[in-house]
Amino acid sequence: MDRSKTILPLIVVAQFCCTSLWFAGNAVMGDLVINFGLAETAIGHLTSAVQFGFILGTLVFALLAIADRFSPSKVFLISALLGAVFNAGMLWEGNSLATILCIRFLTGFFLAGIYPVGMKIAADYFEKGLGKSLGFLIGALVLGTAFPHLLKGITNVFPWKSVILTTSSLAVLGGLMMVVLVPDGPYRKQSQGVNLSAFFGIFKNRKLRAAAFGYFGHMWELYVFWAFTPLILKTYSDLHPETTFNIPILSFMIIGIGGLACVLSGYLSQTFGAKRIAFISLLLSCCCCLVSPFLFAVGSEAVFIAFLLFWGMAVVADSPLFSTLVAQNAAAEIKGTALTIVNSIGFAITIISIQLISSLKASTDFTGIYVLLAIGPILGLLALSKKTK
Repeated sequence: MDRSKTILPLIVVAQFCCTSLWFAGNAVMGDLVINFGLAETAIGHLTSAVQFGFILGTLVFALLAIADRFSPSKVFLISALLGAVFNAGMLWEGNSLATILCIRFLTGFFLAGIYPVGMKIAADYFEKGLGKSLGFLIGALVLGTAFPHLLKGITNVFPWKSVILTTSSLAVLGGLMMVVLVPDGPYRKQSQGVNLSAFFGIFKNRKLRAAAFGYFGHMWELYVFWAFTPLILKTYSDLHPETTFNIPILSFMIIGIGGLACVLSGYLSQTFGAKRIAFISLLLSCCCCLVSPFLFAVGSEAVFIAFLLFWGMAVVADSPLFSTLVAQNAAAEIKGTALTIVNSIGFAITIISIQLISSLKASTDFTGIYVLLAIGPILGLLALSKKTK
């Protein structure tokens, strides 16, 4: 029996379970606002807190070469357990904005031992066909990110605390699955210690640098789109009072369909190449950013939802391909470090774009603010279009 046929589904399910922690706070944002007296602008701060925690976590993991020095499956388990504990901290009745920000920051910190480490585990198993494998893996991340919205939207009486408990329980399950069922992969090369020269020298590789800069442009747009999808839907329904949206369910569909796009782009990359498919995807999402202001004026809610579904696919389809290009162009013994540091910088960029759009959203009702998301894809396209030897 080909063990890879069972390993990949196990990694995918574990990744889905654990990454459900990411947007658990966003899915119950309305309840957090009511129960803890938060301002409606808290969405930007709470999303950025997770991102900032993830950034610091990835820097620590990369500097110490955690995923390269120790068993990645064990690192994944410990991170999943601690992430689940801090996520459950949102249930504390004495929470304030400050404590919830700390809780989301710590949840993000331990997501650094889940998302990039999951990719490292996949790279240790699938030297060939890595684009397809990471397509499934990042597709699981996308579904995990969207899943709390589904939990919230299943029924109008589903308690918000159950969303938090469910996501924490899933994270524990995913961590246990990984450590019990997924041993270290055959292509894993253990690092012998902390290698700061590797940390600072990964961008000397031109191909890796081009992939990383394409990824950075992609990240400028991605998490703003995900974080603001419910607000984009609400803005449209406010402009068109006759519209009735189930915002949590639609948010799940718009974000979650990106998982299908990741799988599709992974398969396409095997025929047409990862770089070419990544370029096309980034170009399409750039076009969506530029067209977005005009869609708010469209009277047909079906057209508007169809556009957001398409954007939800284009905005993330390139993600597994950039990770594939980074992994393929990094030395085996620093593969985990390369993936982690590129993730770290990418998520640092998301904080800037999230805070920018959040500030503009608070100060203006202008629907054209999402055009600014095109800045990242444009710069990413320029980086990918440069010839590398």
